[in-house]
Amino acid sequence: MRLVGAALGCWSAAIGALFVPTGAGWAVGGSALLIAVAWPFLAGRHPVGATRWVVAAVAAGVACGAAATAARIGERDAEPLRGLAARNAQVTVEVRITDDPRLGRARVGRDATVVVPARLEWVATGDGRRIALGARVLVLGADRGWLGLLPGQRAEAEGRLAPAGGGDLRAALVSVPGRPRPIGAAPYVQRAAGVLRAGLQRACAGLPAEPGGLLPGLVVGDTSRLDPALADDFKTTGLTHLTAVSGANLAILIGLVLAVARWGRAGPRVAAVVCVVALAGFVVLVRPSPSVLRAAAMGGLALVALALGRPRAAVPSLAAGVLGLVVVDPELAVDAGFALSVLATGGLVLIAPRWREALQARGWPRVAAEAFAVPAAAQAACAPVIVAISGGVGLTTVPANLLAEPAVAPATILGIFSAVLSPLAPTAAAFAAWLASWPARWLVLIAHRGADVPAGVLPWPSGTAGGLLLALLVTALLVGFRFPAVRRAVLVTTVAAVLGAVPVRLVAAGWPPPGWLIVACDVGQGDALALAAGPGAAVVVDAGPDPEPVDGCLRRLGVRRVPLLVLSHFHADHVGGLDGVLRGRAVGGLLAPDFAEPVAARAAVLAHGLPRVAGPPGAALDVGGVHLVVLAPVRPLAGTRSDPNNNSLVLAVTTGGVRLLLTGDAETEEQLSLLAADDPGVLRAEVLKVAHHGSPYQDEGFLEAVAPRIALVSVGAGNDYGHPSPVLMARLVRGGAQVLRTDEHGDLAVLRDGAGRLAVSVRKE
Repeated sequence: MRLVGAALGCWSAAIGALFVPTGAGWAVGGSALLIAVAWPFLAGRHPVGATRWVVAAVAAGVACGAAATAARIGERDAEPLRGLAARNAQVTVEVRITDDPRLGRARVGRDATVVVPARLEWVATGDGRRIALGARVLVLGADRGWLGLLPGQRAEAEGRLAPAGGGDLRAALVSVPGRPRPIGAAPYVQRAAGVLRAGLQRACAGLPAEPGGLLPGLVVGDTSRLDPALADDFKTTGLTHLTAVSGANLAILIGLVLAVARWGRAGPRVAAVVCVVALAGFVVLVRPSPSVLRAAAMGGLALVALALGRPRAAVPSLAAGVLGLVVVDPELAVDAGFALSVLATGGLVLIAPRWREALQARGWPRVAAEAFAVPAAAQAACAPVIVAISGGVGLTTVPANLLAEPAVAPATILGIFSAVLSPLAPTAAAFAAWLASWPARWLVLIAHRGADVPAGVLPWPSGTAGGLLLALLVTALLVGFRFPAVRRAVLVTTVAAVLGAVPVRLVAAGWPPPGWLIVACDVGQGDALALAAGPGAAVVVDAGPDPEPVDGCLRRLGVRRVPLLVLSHFHADHVGGLDGVLRGRAVGGLLAPDFAEPVAARAAVLAHGLPRVAGPPGAALDVGGVHLVVLAPVRPLAGTRSDPNNNSLVLAVTTGGVRLLLTGDAETEEQLSLLAADDPGVLRAEVLKVAHHGSPYQDEGFLEAVAPRIALVSVGAGNDYGHPSPVLMARLVRGGAQVLRTDEHGDLAVLRDGAGRLAVSVRKE
């Protein structure tokens, strides 16, 4: 109880101090006052009750956590680094890498930034001063040479300082445009780990893409080759923890080592020593970065206690790990991965054994009871944090983890063998990786099928309020399930809810609505539309600014094939998500304007090698029941407010008897050129995709010629451009149009209802 109280106090103090910079000082003073109040109870002659110890332990934990956080805040805010960062000084720095460099998010036309956690050793300013420092920084490198550096290695570089964000204990951000200059080699342990990790990647190179990319993540947390679409499915089904090094990896390894030790009749102490040695070797393999050490503390302490035959020591060991880690690194207090690791371990130690025993008492076989209790307990403990982050309760999480559990151990063990064998026997390593790929394929299948389950995620309030609400509900259920009346009430309520929901689900088929013709995807401040072109196929017009939103939209629509991809122009908010369209989908052709700006984005799009489709003005294309006619650009326009916008492709589309006008980002100049070149009747359409996210640069005569019944506005919430224009929205409504916006309504689907009338269905998360 003392350790648990101290750990909770330390964690809470660090959280408060991180969110409120002055919170550390207040927490130290408050904890001192709390200890002073509690001390008379502790100093009394009579035995001290558990409650008094908890009060004192929490107070001591608050003092430790607040003091550690205050020290880090003092380091962060120390001069002269704070002043240099505030004025974005150009400097030369020497840094020591503290964790694996990784690639940030890439977009078409913009290279991914390399993100490098590091510790600043010294900084040299423009006036020749060289200042020795010891602060944590985050390097944002434009050159991929950073990826070749290992943790523990030093490097020099020229860059520009910037302040870190609020609640961040790093002292500064360092933007580095050029290559780093390595200083010496990385430590031997890190080099050895690098050799084994690279060997595992080589052994997996000949495997199919999805299991071959999953296996290194499953074994050593290396997700560099993990397919993004597969990663999304793992997240949806609650299997993301499998792709990160955690206590589960350590449990598998220590369980195997412990079984071998017991088979050899080793005593508890010998078995514990062997487990610790195996644990140290595994940490070397996956690199002793902070995340790995965190997992080792969470999983290792509890498991070693269990290996010693002292299961009651698991909770104090876990609490001691939390206490020590939060004091050493207070930033872990607001790290979701750390919280999930602690909660999952706590669930396995405190909840799973009781659930297993309860199920066995009701006649379940031990294996079945264990298989159900473990994922269910971990999910119950982690659910409040997960829902606070994602805003949804995964209904497929427990079944998916239950099905995945038998495959995790063989894949992990065989993957470790492959990594260890790779420097000595590459052929044997490749064979071990091939064997490991079969359980990995099973995990891939579970993720895909689980993500395809309709309504597999129950909407729930996100943020702190949603997490606390679910935590209260889970706690109430855990306590209430001890009473038969509560269990019966919950069972009856659940059955009634299912019986009530199934008919509604059958009548209202959900998303996508049957017979949808066009969907404007909610991709934020950008454009992405899908035109139904047969089973599992769609013509896609623009790709939005980021890969994930457009990929998610197409996946929800069941689009597996894109016979034609249309890019209205090459601005980032229309082509940045191209990789999301291409994820696992065959693209038959690319229709794009000949206008060459922006040059970098156009070159990045064409570098994908998609077959080009000619689209001069007047060109007509028929794709899967979709008839498209290119109306503009009538002629190249130059010297306008935005030449790329005013050379957008404008398409007249007919599908399912509905006429649509897709305008890209065409502004006033291109709209006027269309009015001058064509009979205004050519522009008339029942559905208008409003140009340029509803910007005010629209011609009123053009809107009168279109006279839409439905106007779709693809726009991002809270954007900095003032889109959509209130004046334009009012003009469309006065003209008789029903105006729908993606920022307010989410995905927008146009269809014909049962009576043949034009209708719009919306999907808002």
